[in-house]
Amino acid sequence: MNKIKIYGLMTGLASLLLVSCSDNFLDVEPQTSILDQNFYKTEADAEMALIGCYDGFQRTTSNGTQSFYITSEILSDNCFGGTGNTDGRAFQALDRFDISESPSDNNIFNDTWTSYYAGIFRCNTLLMKLPGIEKWSSDSAEVIEKTRNRIEGETRFLRAILYFDLVRLFEKVPLLTEPTTDNVPQADPAETYRLIVEDLQFAAANIPADAYPKANAAQNDGRVTAHAAKAMLARVYLFYTGYYAKDDLGVTKAQVLTGLEEVISSTEFDLLPEFKSLWPASSYAANEADNTLDKSGYAGRGNKEVVFAQKFNNTQDYNGMVDGNRWLVMMGMRNTNWSPYGKGWGAATVNPKLSQAYQSIDKRKTASIIDLAGEGIEADFDKKDQREYTGYTVKKYTPTALPDGTSDTGGSNDFQISQDQDYIVIRYADVLLMAAELGSANGLEYFNKVHTRAGLAEKGSITAADILEERRLEFALEGIRYWDLLRQGLSTAAAIIQENQTVLSGGVADEVVISASNITKTRGFMQIPNTQITLSNGVLKQNPGWE
Repeated sequence: MNKIKIYGLMTGLASLLLVSCSDNFLDVEPQTSILDQNFYKTEADAEMALIGCYDGFQRTTSNGTQSFYITSEILSDNCFGGTGNTDGRAFQALDRFDISESPSDNNIFNDTWTSYYAGIFRCNTLLMKLPGIEKWSSDSAEVIEKTRNRIEGETRFLRAILYFDLVRLFEKVPLLTEPTTDNVPQADPAETYRLIVEDLQFAAANIPADAYPKANAAQNDGRVTAHAAKAMLARVYLFYTGYYAKDDLGVTKAQVLTGLEEVISSTEFDLLPEFKSLWPASSYAANEADNTLDKSGYAGRGNKEVVFAQKFNNTQDYNGMVDGNRWLVMMGMRNTNWSPYGKGWGAATVNPKLSQAYQSIDKRKTASIIDLAGEGIEADFDKKDQREYTGYTVKKYTPTALPDGTSDTGGSNDFQISQDQDYIVIRYADVLLMAAELGSANGLEYFNKVHTRAGLAEKGSITAADILEERRLEFALEGIRYWDLLRQGLSTAAAIIQENQTVLSGGVADEVVISASNITKTRGFMQIPNTQITLSNGVLKQNPGWE
């Protein structure tokens, strides 16, 4: 497996612990004396290391790896693989759950795997070193304990979300709770989920309510709160109990719902009046006369609906700075600027069935999906360069550009590396709909808050199916749909995702055929990187359907 190496680097406000990978990801070899001799001594050291853990979470997608977001959308019934017509077919292998689409791509997730374990390594190192911190800024034992627990809570949340992504992608993964050089076999997924739940429960109980008050969005923007932990715990609970049909995680449905009700009753969050204001490309307007974008309709980062976001910025470069949103450029229209939309590589073309699922008056339709014909773009779009063209592409997460086609990113304005749109991991609408699904006495009220914001009439009653359909429309193209399908049961997910549709690839008719049997054969999980299996000397075992 890949050897993790730790480097000290002063970046921005803190000294971030950066990780590179060579031969074995569980074999730790310090490259400086920072770990054992002159670090993890003071509260400031602990805070710096915590920033390094956030950075590790960011780097799971900012360094160009196969992102969890794109994977989630391609696997769902929302999107096809797309990309350029002459590109490799790795995305098609994912879309069809069939490695024969691209037999040589047996390491699609190798960088993803190593990046996630690098992030977990950072978290485990801080958790191991935290009890040994000697110097704190306060002499009060109570204050010290509160600070230590807050740092541990944030770290454990980050470890939890890293493992939650891994266990959903691959199911059986090595479960590491401390830095180790051992060649660790894959754990039973229930063990991994129990650790995730324990970590989230600790975060929820130990991050003080006043640590990062929502009233100060700039302070809270991107930091873990107890509210985020309670909301993430609900997401974990719903997926595990749905997919595995078991309720053995050490937390009850009532406890999970109570956590959501506490988030709601805190009044720190609310729905924005306008759905489209959540997303830059959905709310920007092009001013051709002065080559600017009117951004007044955008609510901005850290707005009152954001419970937790993965942060990015535009300072990425080609010399080691990897803090931009590298996957966002994949979502742009293939080599096509149409302000406010910027160009990209044409991945994840949208299935027309998603567009058709919306009522015409539903405001979420035009905020979520770019309709190339409806918005007058199609005539200028080169279909011969696009694979699996459907006439629709993602609007929520797409680059933006000025009317003259210049990238609107700031920084170096390099459209490939300067994308800085945050990924909203959890927003308040999800809290409301999860609470309704878990049986809140106020479930109908919560549902209607989400439903009526979209411009739809209030409902007098709702079913479980109504809630799931609302989730489909509310969270379309946000990386949530596939996991909502899978937790309804493998056969249900396979029946919905299976497809036989004609699209255009290179300007000519092409068939997208997704077999339900491929989904059931793989059980909905992904291919473990062949490199990792080889480096483990066969200790890691490949998932069924990807041999």
